[in-house]
Amino acid sequence: MRTTLTIDDDLAERLKRRARELGLPFQDVVNLTLHAGLGGQAKPHRHTAPKTIPHPFGFRPGIDLDKLNQIADELEAEAYVTGQRSGAGA
Repeated sequence: MRTTLTIDDDLAERLKRRARELGLPFQDVVNLTLHAGLGGQAKPHRHTAPKTIPHPFGFRPGIDLDKLNQIADELEAEAYVTGQRSGAGA
């Protein structure tokens, strides 16, 4: 059933925080809270975790995929220094 409720601001914030903690939609947390408040046995409806599909990116052995930004920064710094040296001698 769809209905409109006016919820006190402080209560809404507590419900939103609880929804984040449980990883549930706000609506589910409101329903669970109402069930618990009315004495019902409510169990949280956990959503299934998203499935991770591996993909081979074809990187060479020895390249740490967690440090790709570091590699890009080092290459950029190296190119800058090389450019400075070339410009300084001209």
